[in-house]
Amino acid sequence: RSDPLIRGFDDERRKQSGAAARTMYWGPQTAQHRNYKFVKLEACTWQSFGHRPNTNTPHAFEALRILERLSTDPGVVAIMVERELVVNTLGEMDPIDDRLKQKKQTEGACLLGYNTNHGLRIDLKLRPDSLDGFLPYESIAATLIHELSHNWVGEHDALFWANYGQMRVEYLHRHAALAASGYIVDGRTTASLAGVTELCRGGLAAISENVQKEVAKEMLQHGVPIAAVAPAIIKRCEELEAEGVATGAEGRKLGGGENDGAERRAGNARELALTAAERRAKENDESPLKNDADQSKQ
Repeated sequence: RSDPLIRGFDDERRKQSGAAARTMYWGPQTAQHRNYKFVKLEACTWQSFGHRPNTNTPHAFEALRILERLSTDPGVVAIMVERELVVNTLGEMDPIDDRLKQKKQTEGACLLGYNTNHGLRIDLKLRPDSLDGFLPYESIAATLIHELSHNWVGEHDALFWANYGQMRVEYLHRHAALAASGYIVDGRTTASLAGVTELCRGGLAAISENVQKEVAKEMLQHGVPIAAVAPAIIKRCEELEAEGVATGAEGRKLGGGENDGAERRAGNARELALTAAERRAKENDESPLKNDADQSKQ
């Protein structure tokens, strides 16, 4: 008779297969980069999600799967590697008792995420206010990119939006490149799995136009004109076009090599474009950059 307190071989195999399935949402070749990654994933376990009968609120385990999906998203991995980012914790915002969210709501704003100490911790709102299910994945992924941009810039000024726009270009381009290379997961492209198929169609010219429209809409509440940001977005598209990046078709692991992104550092055209955006922001009397922990509002 087996001891119920001792884990058997079958239990261990089931545990390992379950972990592998969670990390293979984007296919068997996808993973976080060994150096540039989210170190820890943390769902909101202090609320009793999914424990009550007759509720549509998913369990915290499901929230953790969303965070795992985000951390291994090929577009997000591309951004992390390009900028050599390490985020200590990617967590789920408490949708019931988050004090910062409540404060922003009293101010008439909607808080979708925040970045603490320039990337030490990023928290994302995964559930709608009704707590029924989760927010659309593509919306959560866009919020994550928004928060990653706050690793450098606290204020929602022209420099921030130029950086965010370039990161969105890289995100969409990676998914478009994988689709072009024929990379399929269970009959679907990663762009389809990420919910960005329409944004990825038409090549970099269409991606540039789509990102500019998206950013222009989000910048309205912050009073930043698209003319201050568009040059940086266009420049990044031109760089990617010139590089001919098609990750996945080159036979590399989608998590990237250890030296991926190392060849593009200070002084390249992308950073020059960001410098120009910062100069325009100062000329337009934008607020100075702050080093305070971000409490972003979308």
